[in-house]
Amino acid sequence: MIILDPLLATSAFDFSWITSTEAWIALLTLTVMEIVLGIDNIVFISILVDKLPAEQRPRARFLGLGFAMLTRILLLLSITWVMQLKEPLLQISSYDLSGKDIILILGGLFLLWKSTKELHHKVEGHAEPAHDASKAKAMLGTILVQIAILDIVFSLDSVITAVGMVQHISIMILAVMIAVGFMMIFAASVNNFISRHPTVKVLALSFLLLIGTTLIAEGFQIHFQKGFVYFAMAFSVFVEMLNVRMKSKSERLALEAEAQRRGLES
Repeated sequence: MIILDPLLATSAFDFSWITSTEAWIALLTLTVMEIVLGIDNIVFISILVDKLPAEQRPRARFLGLGFAMLTRILLLLSITWVMQLKEPLLQISSYDLSGKDIILILGGLFLLWKSTKELHHKVEGHAEPAHDASKAKAMLGTILVQIAILDIVFSLDSVITAVGMVQHISIMILAVMIAVGFMMIFAASVNNFISRHPTVKVLALSFLLLIGTTLIAEGFQIHFQKGFVYFAMAFSVFVEMLNVRMKSKSERLALEAEAQRRGLES
């Protein structure tokens, strides 16, 4: 259970930093960091809401990102409890696992299971089930629960990092709100792009496999330089964009050639 710290909740309304240039630089830096760390969240939400009827996807994206913002704010306001999660709770072989480690491992396993299941579904070419009102409503609830679970896992590192970077809780909360607002603006575009291009969806699911593996490794104190992970993801996206553009160009040339052939025949 998350226990809010009254002192931190009060300091959330402290804006004495507003005249400090350093504080504004910290806000900008923290906002960018939150956006970067939120990319995996957008990918996960986009893949999940793609299963819903088109008319329910905007609502699901909004609620999912809203949960992400609320989760991070609650964790920031209960940072004393969050930091206690770093104390060892369980020993497995030579590994002393803290509450945070256990959450990361369980979250990583969940992500591996979910992404593997979705990859199997996509590669095997299973037909999408027909949507009726009652099933779509139940599916929306299930998806929101899954998003809420992963939000906690995705939020832990960013919250602990934020505390190490900034002293004012109000700056952290503002950075989270700006980052989530930014993600809400672009989430629909990401979702639509993933839906239109099956190979991009497979790539996104592969990213979730990578992120899940990284979370499990982090839980066992095997630390990766996240810059290398994000660089590998960015490079993969760059190559995939070249493939998508090449495929689009080939299809356009084929259509033009077909139109020209029909014109000559007529």
